[in-house]
Amino acid sequence: MSVYLTPYLVMNGNAAEALKFYEQALDAQILFSQTFGEMPENPEYPLPEDAKGRISHATIKVGDSEMMFSDTFPGQPYQLGNQITVCISTDDVEKATKMFDALQQGGKVNMPLQETFFSPAYGNVTDKFGITFQVHTEGKQ
Repeated sequence: MSVYLTPYLVMNGNAAEALKFYEQALDAQILFSQTFGEMPENPEYPLPEDAKGRISHATIKVGDSEMMFSDTFPGQPYQLGNQITVCISTDDVEKATKMFDALQQGGKVNMPLQETFFSPAYGNVTDKFGITFQVHTEGKQ
């Protein structure tokens, strides 16, 4: 079982521009980039046209480290100073659940830990200190 932390930058519609900037400024390599329009469709939640070109998730490699990015969804609140979260990644659903449950004590669940198309257990929680964590389990188990 492995666990690692990754800074996650949330942009306000300019993540694609930020990726290009950091690629040059930090001599980074873009490992993955996907727009909301490239995600699997959900007929219950049609995607607004202005969301399709925004980045839903991207990862760059800077030296031996990685940084992740996404854009806010159109209409989602964005506030400078709150755009950096910490992504906790593990390959163990039980460990992810334990960490998520502990972080939510005295905090606020923004997205319950659940299976998604990209993770067997993913959730988003702001702890009692105001730090937002994305708990991400890798692979299907």
